[in-house]
Amino acid sequence: MKLHIEEIKKLIPHREPFLFVDTCEIITPGEHGKSEKFFSNDEYFFKGHFPNNPIVPGVIIVEAMAQTAGIVVSYQLRDYDEKSVLFMSVNKAKFRKPILPNENVSFEVKFINSVRDVYKFEGTCYKEDIKVSEAEFSAMITYK
Repeated sequence: MKLHIEEIKKLIPHREPFLFVDTCEIITPGEHGKSEKFFSNDEYFFKGHFPNNPIVPGVIIVEAMAQTAGIVVSYQLRDYDEKSVLFMSVNKAKFRKPILPNENVSFEVKFINSVRDVYKFEGTCYKEDIKVSEAEFSAMITYK
């Protein structure tokens, strides 16, 4: 199932300028998904990161992976209206190649494990078919 921006906004609370997923394909609800993001040259962070040499900050790349995982998990739990996905940790983050303005990238996330309401995922970022970054991260699901 491929989700577009309005469907994504129903699953996670992120909004512009801090929503870093344009589309998300749910491969296995709660476990595996792929998303895409086009980083246009007018993204707010390029002005300061870095002047005359703009690149997407690593924290934005990891955030996009985490948002993808949040969408994948929230899609599985979409019957629960009052929930939040809260980022907890990042490990093993690696950045191999920069992402520049006007580039399209894809993110793939895969479930590693969960303990109670804490989910751990591995994420990978690709530019075309080239791996540009990766990380492991965890998030907690809270219910109101």
